[in-house]
Amino acid sequence: MGYFVDGKWIIESEPPSKKGEYMRTPTTFRERISADGSSSYPATPDRYHLYVTLSCPWAHRVLLMRKLKGLEKAISVSIADPVASKDGWEFTDRLGCLPDTVNNARFLRDIYIRANSNYTGRATVPVLWDRLTQTIVNNESLEIMRMLDLEFDACAESSVHFCTRETEAAIDETIQALYPINNGVYRVGFAQTQSAYDEAIAQLFAALDYWEKVLVHNRFLGGEAITEADWCFFVTLIRFDCAYYQAFECNQRRIVEYPNLWRYLQELFALPGVAQTCNFQHIRQHYFLSYPKRRDRSVTVGAW
Repeated sequence: MGYFVDGKWIIESEPPSKKGEYMRTPTTFRERISADGSSSYPATPDRYHLYVTLSCPWAHRVLLMRKLKGLEKAISVSIADPVASKDGWEFTDRLGCLPDTVNNARFLRDIYIRANSNYTGRATVPVLWDRLTQTIVNNESLEIMRMLDLEFDACAESSVHFCTRETEAAIDETIQALYPINNGVYRVGFAQTQSAYDEAIAQLFAALDYWEKVLVHNRFLGGEAITEADWCFFVTLIRFDCAYYQAFECNQRRIVEYPNLWRYLQELFALPGVAQTCNFQHIRQHYFLSYPKRRDRSVTVGAW
């Protein structure tokens, strides 16, 4: 997929590091919605709109929170085509997609330029859009998920919480500890050199091994209660065997080969509403059809 430089769309992937390592670009829209009036964006129904895909794990964690909190009526959504092109995410009539009924955009990149005509960066999902001010409020998945969890109780159909002010710091620490897995699959999949791949895959499976041991004694990551950290982990695990294992060559082991991770994944998937947010057809279509050959095949192919 392409990216923006000073408002101009560049039809090529962002370059890797000098060592061939995948470098994730930081998100830039970081405004906050609040229920108590402490920000300029109040938590009111029918004002905000989500742009997502069903294939992306970062968008999936937000869709999960919207579903589990019962915010479908309060916050509308557009779902982009799972197969991304040189033009980025596109809104099509493919089964499972939903058009942009707010801005009537064809591509997600149009939304970014509407928010900032000189934008530099990637046009990523999820995006939380404000109808009133006609701009992007936030495009950082964890922050959007947290806002849906804590700030929209007045218009949510469920009173469930996966984070509290008292547990927030501990949950954030766990989510940060999961990042070598959430981002690690991309570091493996987009590695451009043998050394970058070897380092990334070793770190990825060391992290999976660690959480396998944690779940020997814990039902969920923090104990008996499900938290936001569990949903951040879930969206990567649910994609692992059907996509990352082959498409990203994360092929040392499958999640089904980890007894505790597999039990944990099955238990989360079986909870009411969760399976409805998982579209395996979109996931496979995205990871197997969206990306060209990613690595310099002059390195030792057999080692991949």
